[in-house]
Amino acid sequence: MGHDEIREVTARLAEAGIPSPEHDAVALLAHAWGRSVAEVRHAQVMGRTPPADVRDRLTSLVDARATRVPLQHLTGVTGFRGIELAVGPGVFIPRPETEMLVDLALADVAHGGLVIDLCTGSGAIPLAIKQERPDLTVLAVELDPMAHAWAERNRDQLGLEVEIRCGAAQSAFPDLVGLVDVVVSNPPYIPVGMVPIDPEVRDHDPEVALFGGSDDGLRIPVEVAARAAELLRPEGRLVMEHADVQGDSLPRALTRQGHWADIQDHCDLTERPRALTAVRAP
Repeated sequence: MGHDEIREVTARLAEAGIPSPEHDAVALLAHAWGRSVAEVRHAQVMGRTPPADVRDRLTSLVDARATRVPLQHLTGVTGFRGIELAVGPGVFIPRPETEMLVDLALADVAHGGLVIDLCTGSGAIPLAIKQERPDLTVLAVELDPMAHAWAERNRDQLGLEVEIRCGAAQSAFPDLVGLVDVVVSNPPYIPVGMVPIDPEVRDHDPEVALFGGSDDGLRIPVEVAARAAELLRPEGRLVMEHADVQGDSLPRALTRQGHWADIQDHCDLTERPRALTAVRAP
């Protein structure tokens, strides 16, 4: 497929309001053709044209993407810190900004430490942690059975030793109370009643992964933090993602809990408040 065809697909996706039309056009062609993105780019340069059946598959994929079906649902995969995760209906698609939680979770964690992820979704965070630090014992929990199944599928495909339980984060891991070095979480935090702007989020991400259970979106994050305080050993660390408008309100809420010291907020690469860290007070 040459540059003209890619431009046509890109224009079609741009008209549909896709934020990254050229990227998506190439990704869809790579998926339809069974090639890597690099191979598709090379084929463009060389003026090579894919077979007719590939063009037919691409047309179908573009039609779906134009209706704002997420790109990751169409390709079936997404990248996260160097690992490839299977995703689709029933699981939250991990975002690039969440990758910083892995760095925060791994900061200063001792060799052989115990790390738990609460509200794991696709398993992105614990699987990336285990990939990068095989010495750590990593466990995770997910409430929704569909998302839990996706997380287990990703673990098995990647061949990583991570225990993934199905259940509520607020009561998870009763066998590990007071023993955990790091608790990391990307909990639901969108305020109830706030409708996401992007159709990919509004119409396709599961609501259980989005909404924080209160008008300010903090009920579930605060409950998860309370469980983290029970699980962590003294001076263990909590790492929690939040909405960019919660960079002040979530630290205040955790201060009121009385379990935490050294509460700090961290900005993402766009300089927006994105994640909190706190140390379990003795």
